[in-house]
Amino acid sequence: MKILSAAQIRACDSYTIRAAGMGSIELMERAAGKCANWIRENLPADSLFVILCGPGNNGGDGLALARILHQRGYGVKAFLLKITESRSQDCETNLQRLLLIDPSLAEFVAPETFITDIPPQIVIIDAILGTGLNRPVTGWVEAFIRNVNKLPNRKIAIDIPSGMSADALPGEKDTVFRAGDTLSFQFYKRSFLHQESGQCAGAIHVLDIGLHQGFIREATTQYSTTQHADATSLYRPRDPFAHKGNCGRVFIAGGQYGKIGAVTLASRAALHAGAGLVTSLLPECGYTIFQIAIPEAMCTTSGQHHIENISGWELADAIAVGPGLGTEPITGAALTAFLEQCKKPVVLDADALNIISAHPELLNLVPKDSVLTPHPKEFARLFGTNTNSMVQADSARIQAMRYNINIVLKGRHTVVINPDGECRYNMSGNAGMATGGSGDVLTGIITGLMAQGYPPYEAAVLAVYLHGLAGDFAAADLSQESMIAGDIISYLGKAYLSLKNSSNTTSDKGN
Repeated sequence: MKILSAAQIRACDSYTIRAAGMGSIELMERAAGKCANWIRENLPADSLFVILCGPGNNGGDGLALARILHQRGYGVKAFLLKITESRSQDCETNLQRLLLIDPSLAEFVAPETFITDIPPQIVIIDAILGTGLNRPVTGWVEAFIRNVNKLPNRKIAIDIPSGMSADALPGEKDTVFRAGDTLSFQFYKRSFLHQESGQCAGAIHVLDIGLHQGFIREATTQYSTTQHADATSLYRPRDPFAHKGNCGRVFIAGGQYGKIGAVTLASRAALHAGAGLVTSLLPECGYTIFQIAIPEAMCTTSGQHHIENISGWELADAIAVGPGLGTEPITGAALTAFLEQCKKPVVLDADALNIISAHPELLNLVPKDSVLTPHPKEFARLFGTNTNSMVQADSARIQAMRYNINIVLKGRHTVVINPDGECRYNMSGNAGMATGGSGDVLTGIITGLMAQGYPPYEAAVLAVYLHGLAGDFAAADLSQESMIAGDIISYLGKAYLSLKNSSNTTSDKGN
């Protein structure tokens, strides 16, 4: 799904209105109706609502929703904040429509006054400020939102939480309405997908309000999400005549004394991702551990406690270096020598990235189309610090284009960026995956897919989604709290079956 800017969304609204020959008030009615439908499907029939409305079109959405909910038998009251003396035309129209039904359904809130007596069972709906916001809220409105945030009530935001920008993140001290659910019209806003503001949006529910598909198809954006249908379209079912020799050869170098588990997890993940053959290079101290843990993989060694030479990768279809590698000088020299020789795309993770961050000139040796998988702190060590995670993602776009590489910037919505600057936010996964070794598993899945012939960017996008989906299945069975990295590997098969079943369903529909 494309992620459009606030300006693009407004243009899409206008185009839809012109193409359909309708008024903007009709599109607002459609959006409010979709919100009412979501409420009917997800909240108890006896729910009571307070809708907080501003003077703009977001407030108009709220007033239209109040009228529809009232007509459907819900108890509801709208409070219209007098932020300004004037209101948008559609907001005024919906206010008059609501007052015509029953004047008691709407009440004005004068400046410098607050609502403090909302019973806790009443659902609070936020329609104060919309996507047109271009600066932090201040003064009375800021205090009003802060006051509402303190209330224990369930809270729902219409389109976007008030105080949040669609295209930028709030400052540390900025005030944003804290919603448990956000009903977003047609698209994810990019700000939803970053921790600093996403935690205020709660669960995101994208409602299709019928914006013009032709406009959406032609809209240019570097940002999109990876959802189940996207992953299904990338998935390639295995050839029924396949054998281990043509399912790809993986080479993984990693491990040091005390961290053999990292390269073990990556190797197991590569096998479970579908690679035909996996050979891992590790120090001699880990040989017995590795051979017992993964009898299906082959093993070579270098050095006693740290890898001293990276060799044996030449015949591999896909190569990864880094899990548990360590940053000893002799290992750093081995990585340098490897990068000087290797010309095929490679997956670089963990300590391989830490070695490169200590020797930035090595970035110029990284082969074209390689995949780097930093978490935010590793990225900062590589490329410098940024003011927030959205700026960091944009910095990653610049670095991916500069060095002609793919970057997997790990996080709640891991961002996968290609050398053209395309930026995809992953929509699978959960907090249970915040556990040691999870990143090693991801490295193994990416490498396993590359070995099977997936281009590096496609391999990274699909691997990140599969990794998260397997984590979702694991959390559903085991709980987020008890999950460990090995559980993600164990549920990879179920993740693959989910894509396969979706692919078969799509094929059946096509026939």
